[in-house]
Amino acid sequence: MTAPLLAAPETLGLLPTSGELLSDLPVRPGHGIHAHREAVRRVLDGEDDRVLAVVGPCSIHDPEAGLEYARGLAAASARWTGDLLVVLRAYLEKPRSVVGWKGLVHDPALDGSGDVAEGLRLGREFLLDAADTGLPLAGEFVEPLVAPYLADLVSYGAIGARTVASQPHRQLASWLPMPVGLKNAVDGDVGVAVDAIRSAIARHVFPGVGHDGAPAVQQGAGNAQAHLILRGGTAGTNYDAESVGQALARLRAVGLPERVVVDASHGNSGKDHRRQPGVVADLAAQIAQGQRGLVGVMVESFLYEGRQDTAQRYGVSITDACLALPETVDVLDTLAAAVRARRG
Repeated sequence: MTAPLLAAPETLGLLPTSGELLSDLPVRPGHGIHAHREAVRRVLDGEDDRVLAVVGPCSIHDPEAGLEYARGLAAASARWTGDLLVVLRAYLEKPRSVVGWKGLVHDPALDGSGDVAEGLRLGREFLLDAADTGLPLAGEFVEPLVAPYLADLVSYGAIGARTVASQPHRQLASWLPMPVGLKNAVDGDVGVAVDAIRSAIARHVFPGVGHDGAPAVQQGAGNAQAHLILRGGTAGTNYDAESVGQALARLRAVGLPERVVVDASHGNSGKDHRRQPGVVADLAAQIAQGQRGLVGVMVESFLYEGRQDTAQRYGVSITDACLALPETVDVLDTLAAAVRARRG
């Protein structure tokens, strides 16, 4: 007897519907999500001459440490109110090139047990508590089915280098109710991200799951604030003035708004967190010299610098290495000074 080619898929457990989770853990009065999204839009569209600063851990693995960081960043952000729009990097999913820990939503116990239902609840609780700091929140959307559980709390979204060519993620960007940045590919290819932006600003109809858990036909009306994030790649960095200028020219050539956000980490720092201040210094010089197409900067930062393989040291990343919060304050001081110089 011939064995079946594929074993029947195993169901490990059931998830609440997104409607159920949103009902149990609703947005709190005073969070101001719509106002935060509008503030980000104004910066991206050039109506506000501040620079977007998306700052925080590579991926949240310890909500307690994440909240301590969020409160510290929120307290410091008052000094940059007129120059920077500081957004907390509150990423709950971690894309992997092959395998590894996939983030708090997918594995909250950090042990491979994959309790996604608990991860969704913990993740939403973290976002609610983080929003209490008054900072806008940023999130990367990796698994499209997760987005309805969390998107109502996010003011700035990102589609990563590993998924930017994916049609479901481009459709998702079209549907998401906040500005979304799309990163260049892992190899550094900017063209695929430009194509993704062109797709994300268009209308899409696609299959999905409604808040009641039923399969549904969904519509993405098109995301007018879809934009390019330069993050470097295996081919090299792309944060220098020439690379930024070339990226803006590519956007102009296809009729897209000339605006880029630059990620100081990942390929642009060679995954060495100690290089991030140098990257930001270069970007600050471009801003001070009048570059207005450079609308934002991303920095990976946590309570303490570096990284670790397992969660033994409090406030240290278990994914990409991060700057410590005090160093991050110095970096943002440099960026804010550049914005003031550009005005002058």
